[in-house]
Amino acid sequence: MLYWLTIWSDGGDFFNLFRYITFRAGGAFMTALIFGFLFGPPLILSLRRRQGKGQPIRSDGPESHLAKAGTPTMGGLLIVGALLTSTLLWARLDNPYVWLVLFVTLAFGLIGFADDYAKVSKGNHKGVPGRVRLALGFLIALLAAGWASWHHPAELQFQLALPVFKDVLVNLSFFFIPFAMIVIVGAANAVNLTDGLDGLAIMPVMIASGALGIIAYTVGRTDFTEYLGLHYVPGTGEILIFVAGLVGGGLGFLWYNAPPAAVFMGDTGSLALGGALGAIAVATKHELVLGIVGGLFVAEALSVIVQVIYFKRTGKRVFLMAPIHHHYEKKGWAEPQIVIRFWIIALILAMIGLATLKLR
Repeated sequence: MLYWLTIWSDGGDFFNLFRYITFRAGGAFMTALIFGFLFGPPLILSLRRRQGKGQPIRSDGPESHLAKAGTPTMGGLLIVGALLTSTLLWARLDNPYVWLVLFVTLAFGLIGFADDYAKVSKGNHKGVPGRVRLALGFLIALLAAGWASWHHPAELQFQLALPVFKDVLVNLSFFFIPFAMIVIVGAANAVNLTDGLDGLAIMPVMIASGALGIIAYTVGRTDFTEYLGLHYVPGTGEILIFVAGLVGGGLGFLWYNAPPAAVFMGDTGSLALGGALGAIAVATKHELVLGIVGGLFVAEALSVIVQVIYFKRTGKRVFLMAPIHHHYEKKGWAEPQIVIRFWIIALILAMIGLATLKLR
């Protein structure tokens, strides 16, 4: 919205600053951060009053989690509200990719909100049936995949770009749509599975989104893509504004989610943020790099898949408990120890993912 102040600029005044994505990204970050600090306390108070007993705690989970009973959930509303406000204020609203990531974020956030509301109102951990959540998720992802493909340059439509290999594209034809759907839905649910400890999910989400934001800015500039040998996707640079809002809002949320958490993100936040990561990857043609940048989420999801399949076939467990962060809890690791070590892993994987931009 503030971008349109440039109509009063003659190229050498203050209003000219709003032409620059980096300046507006800084503004989006600060806006989202301040939003989080201002609205965090009243939102948490309201959630605590409305939810009473807070998020239901699974009786079959780690015993240490029983002490968290009464903590309110749906804290993802704070993150989504912060990034929505900052994006609408600072991004160019005539950019289709901005609306793409906002649509996916809000749509998955609504699914998560319905799930959290069902859990809180029923007083147990069973929310919206899994099949319903998946069906709605794939419907949203179908619209997003078609949206992205429609706006991609003709030479990139329905193409899968391979990291490391220069100028290599794999033509998936219309199979690109279901592939992109799996990326978006998979990312949403992988982040959802990771959100099991105080502060565990939000920092890796910020790290992964920060890496994807750099990628979006890079592939949206012809000078960078020519130098690095990347595929140019015009318009994706504006996604950096959204990412800056996400990181600012995420930090504001982490202030209240740090152990011991005053509020949980809930499915409202985890599904929304995971869907956003998937949408950014599809928009920038870096779907495979998301698997590296978001490798921690992939590991969490795979631990659940392996556990379920192996248990059904043998009646035994590979991990003491899945997702894998609960395995380390069962082994006696302290919660802050698990969280910080997973943060370190997420940062390392993000750096590896960014390195693929240069390794060609």
